[in-house]
Amino acid sequence: MGRSDVDVTVVVPCYNTERFVDQALVSAEQNASCNMEILAINDGSTDGSLDILRAHAARDRRVRVIDKPNEGYGATVNCGIDEARGTYVAVLEPDDYVLPRTYDCLFDLASAHAMPDVVKSAYWRTLSDGSGDGMRAYGYLHGRVSRVNERIRLADEPQLIQYHPAIWSALYAREFLNREHIRMKEVPGASWVDNPFCVETLVAARSIVYTDDAYYCYREDLAGASSAHATSRMMIDRWNDREDVLDARGIADEGIRRANVIVGLRFLSAMLSMDVLQDDALAQDVHAMARRMDPRLVRDVHCISPGVVAEALRLGDREIHGLSKARYAMHLAQESAWAVHYNGIRFLAHNLALARRR
Repeated sequence: MGRSDVDVTVVVPCYNTERFVDQALVSAEQNASCNMEILAINDGSTDGSLDILRAHAARDRRVRVIDKPNEGYGATVNCGIDEARGTYVAVLEPDDYVLPRTYDCLFDLASAHAMPDVVKSAYWRTLSDGSGDGMRAYGYLHGRVSRVNERIRLADEPQLIQYHPAIWSALYAREFLNREHIRMKEVPGASWVDNPFCVETLVAARSIVYTDDAYYCYREDLAGASSAHATSRMMIDRWNDREDVLDARGIADEGIRRANVIVGLRFLSAMLSMDVLQDDALAQDVHAMARRMDPRLVRDVHCISPGVVAEALRLGDREIHGLSKARYAMHLAQESAWAVHYNGIRFLAHNLALARRR
């Protein structure tokens, strides 16, 4: 892979994030060994975000501000990728932050493993409690990937696409993104466009290096976050986008396909809780979504409630058989053990409360 003068370009897409963006930029600036640039892109903010970005650019030559009309998250990230000069590109959400030397460490990892297409890391879930950043716990991937600190393909560890997309806990080789013509889907707002981007980057990557070290701190429970405003239409569209990526790239690997089915079943579970089938137009699209799922893979899923699995089979006009409540109960026990082992009882209680609200 050819080298540029810049090792890492950090893209910070900003829209009305004056509350947190200063902390995000300060955290990104705490890197010293890699040659980096920070592209702070103002997507038509109407608050004080642009002034904060310009203040950082005035005191740190690595920060470059791009001010543009509002186009949405996907278009703003794409602008950053197109403008990037780095060997690698990273995304930093303006309402999150990273630990000191995050990009130094990730670039060192890339250098130690012959510059893979993607470097992926675990991350921290940061939960507010009214007194600062609150509780911090490992995200879903930590402790689940067996092949760490070595070059792999997605088929070796398909769970990399099974949980939160977490596109920001990664470095992407700019040459790779351009070679594979990978960009974000451009739609209004945020709209979960990180979902197809996650799948396409990891499916297309010829080499991925994953580390269980966590650097990125994701504020997952902000009232204004896109996940708090998820709609059934968004879930249907984004899961179909994910499936379209797999179809377009001719992916037949069962592990990868199963991982995407699991995401679809999670979305379906959320939609069923919102009575999506009461809307005739949405109900038709939910039926179509269920029919896209391989029934053999659906029946083999034990990390989703058997009731939801049965409903997916029914909606897809498939036979309902072979479902195991015992396997699902075992999964819940294993998840509880994982949560306690890595994050403690307090976080397990948080997850249980979250599950009840959903």
